[in-house]
Amino acid sequence: MKTEIESHQSIHGLKPNCLSFSEVLAQSFAVIAPTTIPASNIGLIVALSGNGAWLSFVIGLVGLLLVSININQFASRSASPGSLYSYITKGLGPTAGVICGWSLVLAYLFTGMSVLCGFANFSGMFIGHLGIHPSSITLLAIGAGISWYAAYKDIQLSAVAMLWIEAATLVLIIVLCLIIWAHKGFAVDMSQLTLSGVTPGNVATGLVLVIFGFSGFESATSLGDEAKKPLRTIPRAVMGSVILAGLFFVSTTYIEVLGFSGTGVSIAQTEEPLGFLSQQAGVGFLGELVGLGALFSFFACILGSINPAARVAFLMARHGLFHASLGNAHAANRTPHVAVTMCSLLTFLIPAVMSLFHIKLFECMGYLGSICSYGFLTVYILISVAAPVYLYKIKKIRPIDVVFSVLAVAFMMLPILGSVGLPGSSLFPVPEAPYNTFPYLFLMYLLASCGWFLMQKQRSPHLVAGMQQRVEEIHASFADRNNY
Repeated sequence: MKTEIESHQSIHGLKPNCLSFSEVLAQSFAVIAPTTIPASNIGLIVALSGNGAWLSFVIGLVGLLLVSININQFASRSASPGSLYSYITKGLGPTAGVICGWSLVLAYLFTGMSVLCGFANFSGMFIGHLGIHPSSITLLAIGAGISWYAAYKDIQLSAVAMLWIEAATLVLIIVLCLIIWAHKGFAVDMSQLTLSGVTPGNVATGLVLVIFGFSGFESATSLGDEAKKPLRTIPRAVMGSVILAGLFFVSTTYIEVLGFSGTGVSIAQTEEPLGFLSQQAGVGFLGELVGLGALFSFFACILGSINPAARVAFLMARHGLFHASLGNAHAANRTPHVAVTMCSLLTFLIPAVMSLFHIKLFECMGYLGSICSYGFLTVYILISVAAPVYLYKIKKIRPIDVVFSVLAVAFMMLPILGSVGLPGSSLFPVPEAPYNTFPYLFLMYLLASCGWFLMQKQRSPHLVAGMQQRVEEIHASFADRNNY
């Protein structure tokens, strides 16, 4: 059976059987980019959730753990470059699959754009200390260009680079947070634990950016062709990345909010919170090291976002949904080089245009991160609905599977409620502009992409049948997984 699976893994032209479990885990961790939250983005979340920021992360952890269980119903049975797009097509049909595919491409690209802004912002501040002040567009181009080259050249090179970057920076942040907490006398922050001044709306609104913080944990599923033993390594990477990132987020958020108490400085207005806290604790050199590590972590996340976006676009192109050229694989590098180039260019262009309109990079991070969250939320809800339907079709359904599905959907509705709000409600107020417009912009994007799909269906009556056939072929090649 192993030779059959290896044969399947080569049909897309990507480099087969080359990534170990740690390298697959690195892909999910790179898109989550856990180091960027405590090092830079935490202020954006605290601005929305206040003392309830840690609770927003706990709810996000529980909700996405449930989603990961639903994803793994598919990931333990089949694998392909199409990620959740091929899973949802299998479970709910082509239309739902197309909604998922377009949502995933937007979600990964806007994640890449958001962290590219973070890379440019952070690198600008970092080298500004040396008296060098390049333009924002120059820094955006450097981040996108280096990421393009790594994704274009070799997936294994990408994975190894992301693994070491994230691991080293995580260790530094954990050490620094322990020093900060010790500087506070290991105090218990009752204002956080009692949720002082926090409403359910605060927690729910913060969940939108929390989902962005976790988003990408499922991106390991896009390495179905390249992973060794994909039916084992990918499910472990999906669930493991959620648990590890969640524990890291909750603990660092609690310590950082505690660290800012009594300083007279607002964490919500601080772009380098760990740098400030390291100075307060008398270990400024550690803050500088974390800043350098976070800079590389932003880069790893850009790279980690381009990789899955390109692979989803690659498979959708092979199914006739995008231009055929996007479905080409590089003969020597065995990477989806055309899709990688397109995704890298888009990742650069939109932040560059926003920069030309004098929108601050720190604000761009929040805007683009919020928009990408809706793509992930859509996909997470669809995969949670698709899982029990798929299990029913293959006669493997259990009552607990339905429970996991319902709970996952319920948890994902919380950030949606927080982002849309209820007019006149004090518990779930409508968010301030421009955040209040983002859900509707995303809805317009979905309507446009679905309209495009319906037009393609009319022009090519065999399109849907071809999609289903190719997805069925992928799943059929893994049907006898017990022998694998």
